[in-house]
Amino acid sequence: MVRKRIELRLGCVALFLAAFVFSFAPPAQCAKTQTIQFPVGKTTVSGFLAVPDKPGRYPGVIVIHDWWGLTDWVKQQTSSLADQGFVALAVDLYGGKIAANTEQAEELSGELSDDHAILDLVGGIVYLTTRNDVEHDRIGAVGWAMGGYYALQVAMRVPRLGACVVNYGTLPTDPNEVQSIAAPVLGNFGADDHGVTPADVDAFKKTMKNLNRVIDVKIYDGAGHSFANPNDKDAYRPEAAEDAWKRTIAFLNKSLK
Repeated sequence: MVRKRIELRLGCVALFLAAFVFSFAPPAQCAKTQTIQFPVGKTTVSGFLAVPDKPGRYPGVIVIHDWWGLTDWVKQQTSSLADQGFVALAVDLYGGKIAANTEQAEELSGELSDDHAILDLVGGIVYLTTRNDVEHDRIGAVGWAMGGYYALQVAMRVPRLGACVVNYGTLPTDPNEVQSIAAPVLGNFGADDHGVTPADVDAFKKTMKNLNRVIDVKIYDGAGHSFANPNDKDAYRPEAAEDAWKRTIAFLNKSLK
């Protein structure tokens, strides 16, 4: 009987301690999200904005979608960046259109001009600098595939960009273009990508190194183009995608915080 009472009391103590610890555990982050409009010249552009739940000033990140458009997956990535302590803005380069198949994706991306896309993305950066919750001198860019290509294009035109993350995006080959990239660059690529090959990645890395630029690239064995997007079931590689995301967060923390 005495032993049972002792066990009962110990059980109550354990429950009390668990409740005490739980009550003081930090709450999970939950980003505040909304669709916004921001001015670009005489027009307005739409974007998906995610802001950390806790008030404060944070680094900003421009999120650039792949050729599918501003899908729910891109919005999830944007929200996840806010959960990690960034004010993240995914710019809608397609004006609300989302591709349902590869034919539509190819058509939408083919209709998008570099000048138009870059103007909208730079407009997104300008918008972030007007926000009181953004550290104006700490803004980076993250993109996938087509978005990775545009992340580098923005880096070439915005000397004060603080970080550039390229996920299997087409890489510049002209050293004069590469020379204009001042931001540190993180690259995640697939060994089986026939569009952006390991040879392309090595050449870009060599050029960046020769120009004394900061570059960190990783090529994933068994992965091809679009390996990070779970909606692309044939290409998706969960382990590579998870590692690339961890690298992205670590890089942004180091470069922007």
